[in-house]
Amino acid sequence: MTPQRLTEPIEPEGQVLLINKPKGWTSFDAVNRVRHILGVKKAGHAGTLDPLATGLLVVCTGRKTKELRHFQDLEKEYHVVIRLGARTASLDAETPVVNQQDCGGISGEQIQSTISRFVGRQMQVPPMYSAVKVRGRRLYKYARKGISVERPPREVFIQSITVQAIDLPDVHMAVVCSKGTYIRTLVDDIGRELGCGAYVHSLERTRIGNFLIGDARSFDDSGVELSAGLGS
Repeated sequence: MTPQRLTEPIEPEGQVLLINKPKGWTSFDAVNRVRHILGVKKAGHAGTLDPLATGLLVVCTGRKTKELRHFQDLEKEYHVVIRLGARTASLDAETPVVNQQDCGGISGEQIQSTISRFVGRQMQVPPMYSAVKVRGRRLYKYARKGISVERPPREVFIQSITVQAIDLPDVHMAVVCSKGTYIRTLVDDIGRELGCGAYVHSLERTRIGNFLIGDARSFDDSGVELSAGLGS
């Protein structure tokens, strides 16, 4: 299935679009902008990206929205930069750094060995700063009020983790995983195992199934000015 450009004519049965979500936008912001550009009422995305994450978002419009579940089930690939030696409440750069520790004594071999233990099937607890609903409310709404609630763990599968570079305090790696995997939780768990803490410094989704970020459209490509206040 070949994604179409945002500037191409709208097809009655809908479209499947590959979008490169900018940093600072929610996934809803991106879908809302697609609706505005194409002048369609019905659109949805397959797989939420955090506001600070960038990268590939599959957006379906019109009747194609019925196919969203098929894209949601596909394997995902991410490029993530881990910042060792600290933690944050959101497990990424959205909230202030806390619990800073020296990570200079950790060897590359120790980092590689620890990360390799997270490959395979495992149980993950969703982060408090997430859109998962507990007791009818999104977790991030509890988190922003300083409330922590019990979250049921969910099974995920990490197909592979490839360490691409180590430049302390940063570690660059590629992660291939199942749907529902929280990279922020994975990174936090790695930091706990290393004993120094860690959070996601940057995150980009580069692949969903056979769809690649290199084939995605950016909003500035279609002449739409990037601006604040999206989704309003």
